[in-house]
Amino acid sequence: MKGKKISRPGWVIWFVGLPGAGKSTYAQAVYKALENKDEDVRYLSMDEQRHIYVTGPKYTRQERKQAYRLFAEEAAEIAGQGTNVIMDGTAPELSMREYARELIERFAEVYVRCSLETAMSRESNRPQGLVMAALYEKAIKRKQSGKSVRGLGEVIGVDAPFEENSDAECVIDSEKMTIEQGRDSVLAFISARFAQEKPRKN
Repeated sequence: MKGKKISRPGWVIWFVGLPGAGKSTYAQAVYKALENKDEDVRYLSMDEQRHIYVTGPKYTRQERKQAYRLFAEEAAEIAGQGTNVIMDGTAPELSMREYARELIERFAEVYVRCSLETAMSRESNRPQGLVMAALYEKAIKRKQSGKSVRGLGEVIGVDAPFEENSDAECVIDSEKMTIEQGRDSVLAFISARFAQEKPRKN
């Protein structure tokens, strides 16, 4: 079976923001909308991929940097094969996103904006899964008491900041925009940014 002919690399959009901001909700809505249109698109979630990149993750800063480097490289490899990619991951440091930007020809950052207070409220209702439940609450108690919490690493928003990018190509205000509004905003951005591009001449 012959591989598909690649006229140019796929695009990559990376949904970033605080834990609890709504990244996965918006990213999955966009992904499903594109799938329904039979678009060639892959969905990469850091919560899922982390356990492939790292054995027994401790969520330290160094481990996080390594995981996000591999995350960006995987997206770049997929896009290089002509498939579009939706990335879903906090990426708290600007350098993580800039690394992806350097690797990927057709790249854009989607910043899901949300106050820490709202993110904490949303996160408190999240059930135990790939991410620890009551993440913020446990991190704050640890900070106040000085007592460690088993399995809880560095928490963005409490132990380390999220570095905002004032030049993010697309912004969703998750405290004001519904899932449908955020989805449609990103779909319109993708259409305007990537759909009309012409392949580069060799």
